[in-house]
Amino acid sequence: MGDWWQAVIDTLVADFSDLPNAAEAARITVRLLIAGLLGGLLGYEREQQHKSAGVRTHMLVAIGAALFVLIPQQAGIAEVEMSRVIQGVIAGVGFLGAGTIIKGVDEEHVRGLTTAAGIWLTAAIGVAAGMGRESSAILCTLLALLILSLVPRVERWLSRRRG
Repeated sequence: MGDWWQAVIDTLVADFSDLPNAAEAARITVRLLIAGLLGGLLGYEREQQHKSAGVRTHMLVAIGAALFVLIPQQAGIAEVEMSRVIQGVIAGVGFLGAGTIIKGVDEEHVRGLTTAAGIWLTAAIGVAAGMGRESSAILCTLLALLILSLVPRVERWLSRRRG
């Protein structure tokens, strides 16, 4: 009976060995937290605009995208193979974003394009954070927030000047 329990314990230890030390655990945790926080910022902005995809959606997309690149990195995937992983994330998130686009009855009015683009960008930010490019992820988030907050104001200002 002792050998059986030892085999179970050895199997469990092997299955949970993807974080072999504190440094690796900290690295993974930081990357996932940064992805989630940055996604949350973009989601918060969307929620403030009363859009369908908010904080939770954007956080989950960012963390998911980060995890999709972190796991292959941990497994030792070749850098050239990582492009396939990223392509899969891009395609999958594109499908998710397409679900936020609503075409009006008049076929001229389309809603949700900015939210879909935001979800797509949130995935890219998650990929950047997951790959250890946290500074790039932060910079992109700041640029996105700037675009989402300033461009509508400029558009309103320009339309008032014309009209």
